[in-house]
Amino acid sequence: MNHYEMLKEDIISAGIDIGTSTTKIVLSKFSLMNMAGGTHLPRIEIIDKEVIHRSPIYRTPLMSRSAIDIQAVETLVKEEYKKANIQPQDIKTGAVIITGETATKKNAEEMIHHLSNHAGEFLVATAGPDLEGIIAAKGSGAYQYSKNTNKTIANIDIGGGTANVAVYKMGRLCGTCTLHIGGRLIEFAENKIQSISPPIKKLIEQWQLSLTEGNRFAAKELQAITNYMAEVIARMLKQALKKEDEVLLLGHQPNWHEEIDVIMFSGGISECLYGYEQEASDYDDIGMMLASSLKKSNQLKEWPWIQPDETVRATVLGAGTQTTEISGATIQVENKELPVRNVPVYQISFEYSFLKGIDKLKNGVKEAIELHDSQYEGQNFALCLTEFPYMGFREIQQLASSLLEAIRQKPKCNQPLILVLESDHAKVLGQTLAAQDSSQSVICIDQIKVEHGDYLDIGTLLQTDVVPVVVKTLTFQK
Repeated sequence: MNHYEMLKEDIISAGIDIGTSTTKIVLSKFSLMNMAGGTHLPRIEIIDKEVIHRSPIYRTPLMSRSAIDIQAVETLVKEEYKKANIQPQDIKTGAVIITGETATKKNAEEMIHHLSNHAGEFLVATAGPDLEGIIAAKGSGAYQYSKNTNKTIANIDIGGGTANVAVYKMGRLCGTCTLHIGGRLIEFAENKIQSISPPIKKLIEQWQLSLTEGNRFAAKELQAITNYMAEVIARMLKQALKKEDEVLLLGHQPNWHEEIDVIMFSGGISECLYGYEQEASDYDDIGMMLASSLKKSNQLKEWPWIQPDETVRATVLGAGTQTTEISGATIQVENKELPVRNVPVYQISFEYSFLKGIDKLKNGVKEAIELHDSQYEGQNFALCLTEFPYMGFREIQQLASSLLEAIRQKPKCNQPLILVLESDHAKVLGQTLAAQDSSQSVICIDQIKVEHGDYLDIGTLLQTDVVPVVVKTLTFQK
């Protein structure tokens, strides 16, 4: 019987979402199995995902308006692990994502990396509005809806601080956009305005309103602001933002080319729309008013609304169940070098011509160094080699020697050579590299799609001879 035939393994994944308003944790179990027959190369796939624990929805602990309470967040996570009878060392994959306005806190980066190092063996630290929108669309069901239909769907995930939009068609990401629109951008206490976020203060200045912190609750003016937010969302979906709308734009303009057929809302504000969570409550902010404005917006009624699978938990479920990929089983890795985190990717296409690809290697490594390690401090990077032609034994030998020669340009040659291949060449190439230079550490994985601008996290080798991989864009908003 082939060694790979019966390979099956269960691993635990964690998703931790630290948002503007709320913090959520989910724990999931992934079942891995070899889906190839006994005479074929092994193909390990995730065959089942089961959510085994969902935390309550906690208010995000803050030390001040500008700082997260790191210790309190860590305590919440440990308590939820304990309830689920899970130890940090049991966690083999997943993601900690910091979202919305929380990503702008002064200790946001410290928080997320601290938690990813202390809450599991391989928890990935992620942040940034584009990635948040992508993960939320997977957790809400919008991504799957796009795969099941020919329709272009925009998932609008609105939380406490931001509206993160991801547009999908047939499972393909078409584009993203993020707006300063959320329930906690204006907060109240004892019928007075307690806080107004900076983007909304700019909007108030543009409109010459008298709203200021300490003023009494002014329902008419506040409803005008949330009505305007709904209008801006509609214009953004049509890629028709006005100059005055840009006060609410976070980052780039909407960047898809397709016309949107249907829309879906997720996030805390969609909980105000749909009420999936019994424990959800009306906070002292503009969340319910914003939900009312969305419901009543004639502009947003131009699209059919698809009800989400998840509302307030869309991002955390996406982080816990949708971020992990599994490498091919034909890989060559040195486990002592794993896990590796936040490795930037530089792509070199062979354009289906072996000689053309070989000629690109030396200059490609040089450009990767200039791009990712311009100060020559030793920042490692992964080379993604794509569009291979047919390669026999001689070509693999030549490719290995050309790679070893190219990486001698790196300031730290003793770093692992990290290679990502789309095709099933990782084991043969990795073994050839080891044979040609036994001193060179090699991490060579395949069946993973990455591009320029992506970052890569690779976990430790599992029993099924594969590694968990998370491909992400890592951005902290300043």
